[in-house]
Amino acid sequence: MNSQVTIKDIAKALGISASTVSRALKDHPDISRDTKDAVNELAKKLHYKPNAVALSLKNSKTYTIGVIIPELVHYFFSSVISGIEDVAYDAGYNVMICQSNEKYEREIINTQALLSNRVEGALISISKETMDFSHLQLIEESGIPIVFFDRIPDGFESDNVIIDDQKAAYNAVCHLIESGCKRIAHLAAPNSLGIGKFRLEGYKEALRDHNMPYLEDYVIVADSFDLAAIATRNLIQLPTPPDGIFTVNDLTAVGVMKTLQKMGIAIPDKVAIMGFSAGSYSDITTPTLSSVDQHGYEMGIKAATILLERIEGKRKGPGETFFIETNLVIRESTKKI
Repeated sequence: MNSQVTIKDIAKALGISASTVSRALKDHPDISRDTKDAVNELAKKLHYKPNAVALSLKNSKTYTIGVIIPELVHYFFSSVISGIEDVAYDAGYNVMICQSNEKYEREIINTQALLSNRVEGALISISKETMDFSHLQLIEESGIPIVFFDRIPDGFESDNVIIDDQKAAYNAVCHLIESGCKRIAHLAAPNSLGIGKFRLEGYKEALRDHNMPYLEDYVIVADSFDLAAIATRNLIQLPTPPDGIFTVNDLTAVGVMKTLQKMGIAIPDKVAIMGFSAGSYSDITTPTLSSVDQHGYEMGIKAATILLERIEGKRKGPGETFFIETNLVIRESTKKI
């Protein structure tokens, strides 16, 4: 092999993670001597040379951190950015914001932009199309610390800042049940996303705990305003339509509300609706929308604080997962208990 050998190649040959190889090459104290010796021996044998971006970062500071989010239109992500910017600017760092628009290819371009601009750290929430994470591994291989938030990939040793999606969904569905709903549908995110999988599990768990059946016809992947309109009409046309709908985000909930109103179906008397994120939509809908408050601003503060600690060497060792607490905000779209 030649100078194009990467950390990923060494990791694959030794059966360890790319981040472990990166730390071994830097003589990190968390890595065992045997692993360091194996990594360095193979690196020398394969004529490995460090990534040029990583070298440039060692020689100069840009005081810039990068952020990749799925969509700016969501109140949740805009509130996360507000928290990130407040922490970053107070610490003297600039923030470079990229939007994947829920597209895998766009996320790759975003990653290249962060590397080209020599960011010193990255805060990332993956798109719903992203299944291959090799472009994100390039950032890790370059020695740039990453903190994932809200939507996190598998196989990284980076820090994560998330909510307990299963618990939050469970509490939301329990509220619908306790307020009188007998047949609850769920408009879900794709199961490939952790948030989709765990919120669905929370929905199922709440049904089980209240001895209510899980019906596949009541679960539809619909995580946007337009998909919500189609899904709602399909649900209402079922022989036994639901009397409660739990949605994966507030924008989807608004799509449900508008469709039900066009069909002349009263909210919450005929169908109660529970959203997720307690964003700006919640207060301006008629009726106002009950929702799960994810506390996006606090998530942004926590994620940015951890990232700066990594950049400045104040936080060492393997990555950790941090949870932001959630709570229900009960408004007019669900029946009062």
